[in-house]
Amino acid sequence: MRKFKGLLQSLPILVLANSVALLKLSALPSWAKLLVIVLCSIYMIGFVAVSHGSKKSQGKMRRLDSGAYVIGCGIFQQVVQIAIIIALCFSGLNVWRIVINCLCAYLILLLVCISGIVRIAASARQVKVLWYVALVLLWYIPIVNCFVFRKFYKAARSEYRFEQAKLDLDETRKESEICKTKYPILMVHGIFFRDWQIFNYWGRIPKELMKNGAVIFYGGQQSAEKVSVSAGEVVEKIKQVLAETGAEKVNIIAHSKGGLDSRYAISMLGMDKYVASLTTINTPHYGCKFVDGLLDKIPESVVKFVDCKYNKMFTALGDKQPSFYNGVHELTFASCEKMNREVLDSPHVYYHAVMSKMNSIKAAGFPLNFGYLLNKPHGSGNDGLVTVESGMYGANADLIRHDGKRGISHGDVIDLFRENIKGFDVREFYVDLVINLKERGF
Repeated sequence: MRKFKGLLQSLPILVLANSVALLKLSALPSWAKLLVIVLCSIYMIGFVAVSHGSKKSQGKMRRLDSGAYVIGCGIFQQVVQIAIIIALCFSGLNVWRIVINCLCAYLILLLVCISGIVRIAASARQVKVLWYVALVLLWYIPIVNCFVFRKFYKAARSEYRFEQAKLDLDETRKESEICKTKYPILMVHGIFFRDWQIFNYWGRIPKELMKNGAVIFYGGQQSAEKVSVSAGEVVEKIKQVLAETGAEKVNIIAHSKGGLDSRYAISMLGMDKYVASLTTINTPHYGCKFVDGLLDKIPESVVKFVDCKYNKMFTALGDKQPSFYNGVHELTFASCEKMNREVLDSPHVYYHAVMSKMNSIKAAGFPLNFGYLLNKPHGSGNDGLVTVESGMYGANADLIRHDGKRGISHGDVIDLFRENIKGFDVREFYVDLVINLKERGF
């Protein structure tokens, strides 16, 4: 039905686009021709200005739907216009009139497509940067630009359907509060990142959990330091959460090195009394052997130079006393082997380890694709930083299985890139993790 509506709405714009030919070929009186052109001009302005998004959608989602609809109409109009130009070549019109008609049609139909692109650019999160580059380079080339516009259309339609389905799902289960656990959730980040409000380390995951009743807090530890130091910062955060909420315990969900920090805090700093569960996500429990290899090959002077530059940058970003050098060394096989001997799991805490893996080097960009190659000799698979064997810790460990060529990288598993991955809904994955905690009484 909507496609048929789009066809009908495209007709007046096509009439306007070919107004130069209309003035010559139509048998209508001059005043009638001008009236048709004026009416079609007013209609086109309205078409470009008015939102065509679904009435059940709001804000960004409605703009996204509207942008996809408008650019879809624009692409259709350009295809039809090619047929019209071919027909005009056999109409007996003067060559210059045909050329001028083509230029007018090009500008008018380009305006329609660009108006759709603007709406998509203001709302979409799944259009690849590469296609924006292609748009900048090719937007003015007839026919060729249709292929670029179509990429924007497909990405926008796909994102709209996915996100609207997610919103509808959340609305139907809103009252159930399926993620409202007995204890609040503390999300502990990994190495080389901070908990910034502007750019959430966990992507869209916390918002999805909170929509479904979860109470969320963040670890807030420095971006890089020894496990023992970072663990002390996690301890302070746990105490803060308990004081703020009045809860007896917390559930920890920790990614990467954050899992090591949390294990240390639980077993060595007395937090086993205040932690109900620890879920580690792609944590290098048995170290990263490729890090050992790099540290052996890279000169100490280079490592210290990077350490100095890194520490200055992250001190400016809010860390008190970061140490790139200490943080990296804690990820070596030797350091983790020593930690596993000394830091024993508490019988009072529920442990769950989750791990994912990339299925090809194309699954992620730099530096994860480089890490994927470095890690290949050390295990049956890896996520770009951590091998499957290193992440599968303890008796209760699960591997995320993703069919297809992509797989799930170290960044994908925390929604770092905010990308909708076919076959893996990262937000729903965390909803299921938290539902599991709730069902266990945590």
